[in-house]
Amino acid sequence: MKPFIPQKLPLKEVDWEPLIPMIGKANRSLAFFDGVLQGIGNPDLLLSPMTTQEAVLSSRIEGTQATLGDVLKFEAGQEPKEHRTQEDIREIINYRRALRHAEQGLRKKPFNLNLLRDLHGILLDSVRGRTMARGRFRTIQNWIGKPGTPVGEAEFVPPEPQRLMEFLDNWEKYYHLQRPDPLVQLAIVHAQFEIIHPFLDGNGRIGRMIVPLFLFEKKILSRPMFYISEYLESNRDSYVDRLRALGKTEGAWNKWIQFFLVTVDEQAQANAAKARAIINLYTRLKEQVIEVTHSQFAVPLLDQLFTHPVFQISHLKGKRMPTRPMITVLVTRLKDAGILKVLREGGGRRGQVFALHELVDVTEGRKAF
Repeated sequence: MKPFIPQKLPLKEVDWEPLIPMIGKANRSLAFFDGVLQGIGNPDLLLSPMTTQEAVLSSRIEGTQATLGDVLKFEAGQEPKEHRTQEDIREIINYRRALRHAEQGLRKKPFNLNLLRDLHGILLDSVRGRTMARGRFRTIQNWIGKPGTPVGEAEFVPPEPQRLMEFLDNWEKYYHLQRPDPLVQLAIVHAQFEIIHPFLDGNGRIGRMIVPLFLFEKKILSRPMFYISEYLESNRDSYVDRLRALGKTEGAWNKWIQFFLVTVDEQAQANAAKARAIINLYTRLKEQVIEVTHSQFAVPLLDQLFTHPVFQISHLKGKRMPTRPMITVLVTRLKDAGILKVLREGGGRRGQVFALHELVDVTEGRKAF
């Protein structure tokens, strides 16, 4: 199979008329979701579990099996028994780190290829794939197929490395163009990145990470907090099939753009519903925690629990927090009231691990613990 030659951007073959209703619907859903974001006093605090869940699901598309609960328990000091799960968790944590690094970078300068390399370097730091030219664009041919598949039997062969920078330069310029509709532009940006496949590993995760970064830089969202992987993970076959058809069948770009617009529309609605559910949970728990603890530290404690919904008492500290003995008293009261659940009993030097289980359940969409 010969290396694929991408079409240069901007595309000339987009049929806009059938896209117009879908563009309007997706933009309305995004605007509603952003309204929810702007109505949250501290979205980094309240939506921290959603950010981690996005990292979990984006990584799962690439084959990891770890859950949000696994990640939160690991960060609380409760390591999984299987080495494979530990590797999965480290990849997920790196994804989250890269996303946060990107947000800080975009507050200083526009998106660029240097930032793209930085994200790749963070994503593959000390995990599987760390030997795959971490933080560097590939200089050898890669291909997509089942493990062990030779290039002659590959499902897709990206452009040859000698032309990689030519296509990346065109892609970066298109990213910054002013186009008729940013969401259609984003659909093309995401797909073209996956076609170019500029890294030896991690292309899928980086490509999905670009989605919230683009929406943030184009000021469609006030924060780069758009969690697209839930829909893509649930519709993985359609996602891959639509991408693979690009440049090969007539009308494939329009079909891909339509799929992407539906993804944005439905995921924006789902994100808004989940964010509101988390806000409502916080409001309810705030009243309960104040009533149960009768403490001036009730709200600062709850804020910490939303940032770290699985924790050990030693992890709860900060300027607004009381002494450790007082924290122990407050946590015990919350446990006795059923607000917190014990995931692991303490013993010796091993501390107890607690969970704000309702928050994890809402974020995962199922009973996690």
